[in-house]
Amino acid sequence: MRDHPATPLVGYPDLSEPERLARVAAFRDQMASRRTVRDYCDRPVDRRVIEAALLTAGGAPSGANHQPWFFVVIESAEARRRIREAAEAEEREFYATKAPQEWLDALAPLGTDPDKSFLEVAPVLIAVFGQRRGGPRPGDDRKNYYVPESVGIATGFLIAALHQAGLATLTHTPAPMSFLNDICGRPDNEKPFLLLVAGHPAEDATVPIAALDKKPLDAIAAWI
Repeated sequence: MRDHPATPLVGYPDLSEPERLARVAAFRDQMASRRTVRDYCDRPVDRRVIEAALLTAGGAPSGANHQPWFFVVIESAEARRRIREAAEAEEREFYATKAPQEWLDALAPLGTDPDKSFLEVAPVLIAVFGQRRGGPRPGDDRKNYYVPESVGIATGFLIAALHQAGLATLTHTPAPMSFLNDICGRPDNEKPFLLLVAGHPAEDATVPIAALDKKPLDAIAAWI
């Protein structure tokens, strides 16, 4: 017998095996079209779409259900300018002095460089933070568990939700990212996890051919 309050499980229909396969295959095909996009137009995105995507992310599993994430949607032109300037400064140092040649060689087929103009062009920037302390209710101040794992899963949910809405995304991780705490007004006990760029792709957007090379099933999974 469980000694904690519980509620009946819902949301798991008794599908036939063909229905299950059809559903997962449709989702697989849709997510297979997802690409990391660096070319955006400035067409606005309805705030309700972003809110729905954030609520999707907020439903992700987390250590002890503490939900140790916080999302800041950045709309201010001044904040976006500051973020671009700080990010490009870190990126210039990365490409010039920090990155070993092996890493630079790995990035070369993707065509990345210190220019991050998309940070001011794309209509949506979402700074994702991990909280060291918190809890399942607002105002809690308890130790959070499995923070990077939990925030990573939530970010995956967020990317999938935005893709379902037909929006392109890019995960940007300048290092260090502490400037995001200052610009977004977040406390020191929150650690920036990544900066998610989202919006409508530009009409002339392209994708590096190298980015289309995905591992086959037998290279990523095994049955034992």
